[in-house]
Amino acid sequence: MKKLTTRFMIATAALLVAAGAASAQTMTAPIPFVFRVGGRVMEPGTYRVDFSRSSGAPIIRLLNSHSGEQATVLGQIPVDPQKAWTDSGEGRLVFECTIGRCALAELYIGSGSHAYKVWHPKLGKDEEAVLTEIPMQRGKGE
Repeated sequence: MKKLTTRFMIATAALLVAAGAASAQTMTAPIPFVFRVGGRVMEPGTYRVDFSRSSGAPIIRLLNSHSGEQATVLGQIPVDPQKAWTDSGEGRLVFECTIGRCALAELYIGSGSHAYKVWHPKLGKDEEAVLTEIPMQRGKGE
């Protein structure tokens, strides 16, 4: 009985890993400014954006193609994407920018999905933000 339970647990774990790998998507985005994501400050550059969902919250990883610098955050709140995004089918990174700083605020990976809010620092009492959208292209092999 113990052997059967162990085999069942191994098969379940393998299935979860396979399901997570199947739902992974890779995109690229040129980000022309310094920004914050997950408590890290990231330099301008071309970023590979990996979006995966093995269980629970979606995992978003940004990797600078030149420097190798990376940050990982969880998608916090699923929201309906803007109609223009779904019409174009392109993925989007949305940054909340104020004077002197930008922070990743939302991500949309493309057709048929939700957009996801990402944790970022709250605005100050008298701060106003401008949203900046960066389109993403499907990575190689997609």
